[in-house]
Amino acid sequence: MNIPDFDDYPFEVRPLSPEDGGGFLITFPDLPGCMADGETPEEAILEGRDAFRCWMLAHAEGGRPVPLPNSGGESGKFVQRLPKSLHAKLSARAKQEGVSLNTLVLTFIAEGLGQRNSHA
Repeated sequence: MNIPDFDDYPFEVRPLSPEDGGGFLITFPDLPGCMADGETPEEAILEGRDAFRCWMLAHAEGGRPVPLPNSGGESGKFVQRLPKSLHAKLSARAKQEGVSLNTLVLTFIAEGLGQRNSHA
């Protein structure tokens, strides 16, 4: 699969509040649900590259069309509070996989949706 170029797609980096864990969040207006975070803007962009790649692969594997750059997409914001025990397990798994927590959760969601759609 030929993955589109990260640099062709606009993204937004914004600071996260202390209640949301601090650091910075990167989102892609054209790619609903594609996001990542990092302690610094640079780290958020680095993690965003991984999230971008995972998002594109999940879309391609699911047979879904990829929005064109600057197409506007839909809102990709999703905030969810988790029990501390679940957050700890997800954080440990993300560290083990070498990805951000957001990337891991996004991948699980994308995989789950792909499995659900393949059974529909």
